[in-house]
Amino acid sequence: MTMTTAEADKILSDNFAPWVLALGLTVEALEDDRATLRLPWSAALAREGGALSGQALMAAADTATVIAVSAARGGYGPMTTVQQSTTFQRAVTHSDVLIQSVITKLGRRMAFADITMTDEVSGHVAARASTVYALLG
Repeated sequence: MTMTTAEADKILSDNFAPWVLALGLTVEALEDDRATLRLPWSAALAREGGALSGQALMAAADTATVIAVSAARGGYGPMTTVQQSTTFQRAVTHSDVLIQSVITKLGRRMAFADITMTDEVSGHVAARASTVYALLG
């Protein structure tokens, strides 16, 4: 049974640091192997020139992967990021970003995901990431 967005939002509120919660992420959609989160554009997250900061995008990608792994496992369990690689393709200004994390392999001890971050207004890919997680419990 697929996790609900309300259950996933509760994972966010119960398990993430206040500075991550301050990003304003919300869970938009879930499937058995993926999660889509919304990162709302905010001047507080923008750098000089008005573009959304790369650090905010990387934190959003990391967070989306925790939700995707939780959905794939049927619930939250302790895990930690082992590796994250991000490629930025275009700046995002004055637009929310949709972050989709897709689990490409889920093992007993490790999970792998590919993440696409899309500028909602233009529909263009703003960044891509890949992550590896150690599953601790």
